[in-house]
Amino acid sequence: MRSRDAAAREAGKPASDARRIMASIDEFARMTSTAQGVTRLAYTPMERVAHEHFAKHMENLGLRVWTDPAGNTIAEKPGDPGRPEAYGGRGAVGTGSHLDSVPGAGRFDGIAGVAAAMECARLVVEHGIAHHHPFRFVAFAAEEGARFGQACLGSRFATGKMSSAQVTSLQDADRVTLGEAMKQVGLDPDLALGTPWPAAEWSAFVELHVEQGGILDAAGVPVGVVDLVSGSTRLRLTVTGQSSHTGATPMGQRADALTGACEIALIAEELAQDPRHRGTRATVGTLDVRPGSLTTIPGQVRLGLDVRDIDSDRQRAATAEIVRRARSVCDRRGLALAVEVLGDTSPAVLPLWLRSVIADACRTEQVPYQVLTSGASHDSQVVNSLMPAAIVFVPSSNGLSHVPQEWTSAGDLARGTDVLLATLRMVDQELVRLAQLDRADEPAEQEPSMPGARR
Repeated sequence: MRSRDAAAREAGKPASDARRIMASIDEFARMTSTAQGVTRLAYTPMERVAHEHFAKHMENLGLRVWTDPAGNTIAEKPGDPGRPEAYGGRGAVGTGSHLDSVPGAGRFDGIAGVAAAMECARLVVEHGIAHHHPFRFVAFAAEEGARFGQACLGSRFATGKMSSAQVTSLQDADRVTLGEAMKQVGLDPDLALGTPWPAAEWSAFVELHVEQGGILDAAGVPVGVVDLVSGSTRLRLTVTGQSSHTGATPMGQRADALTGACEIALIAEELAQDPRHRGTRATVGTLDVRPGSLTTIPGQVRLGLDVRDIDSDRQRAATAEIVRRARSVCDRRGLALAVEVLGDTSPAVLPLWLRSVIADACRTEQVPYQVLTSGASHDSQVVNSLMPAAIVFVPSSNGLSHVPQEWTSAGDLARGTDVLLATLRMVDQELVRLAQLDRADEPAEQEPSMPGARR
């Protein structure tokens, strides 16, 4: 049987190189601060090393490359050098994903989309693929919320969604603030706050990402077209009791912060399984127990709570109910409860016209696809507030993600990249068509009447 690359060459059509994409992913995977899985946390030196690698690769292709004040790295291939008004003077068509990871992660989350963008850039340059609008290839910074609780920091800075209060209040496990972390890697948080991306410079953005679930893998479908991205409310709950000796303190006289925290975690699980909250996902992902001694009753526990839903009202109602019931638990146990909102993002419906272009690209590339919802947050969900954005999913083997066993085959990555490049080209053409329609609808200019002219 002929390979897909051979078939594409016979048809005279450029096709992505599966081995090249996988080699890029492997190279990024080696940029990690741990031996177990990939650990490349937001706004750390290792994340910046990955961005430098991306920048160098794009510069070698002859692209203009720069890093914005928030640490997002952007490479641009100019469009048609002719008159901008010939195609409406619209902004760039972009693609890309993120380069940071959660602790002990797999090698595909985020990186697959960056590697796909790198391959699209190579194909456009080496095959001289013409396009009217600029193509931009983006490596976002700090997409994962693992370090500071709030996800998509790089894209939130880019869209003007960050505040100075968040820069100083968001902290990692070592109590390093977001602003301090940015300064440690040479970034200026104040400049990042004041320099969002100009909307006029962008027309659309399409992100390739691994599904992180098992729907495509179970169905044997190579591409997913995302219609809706779940919202996420993230809280830090601090339960405070009284530390004391485990042997000398009677059970009935304890104010054990950990047992209260465990009850709260079970409440979150119970609520998400309630039929009233069908579609809600509630997770306690972190427990910071202090003082952390085997022979000392825990006096304080900080829980990280993540509530997700595709329904905005249900997302907030579920969060409020968990907090209300958590307060009841603490009151009954003689504990104090403090609640801090780390992040609150609404579900996002992605534009139908852009999803339709991806579906057309799948049909053109003869790649089966399925429409599905994303339970995970993505940079495209955030930049969709600045420009139309869409997401192409490729399968995750066994639905695993955020673990070292995360896997997507080279063939699926290549097919997804072919669909991505076809989508970028079709979006470019669609924007030209829309600009032509706009001009056709404009009223013709009338010549000014001259004195004494005949009517």
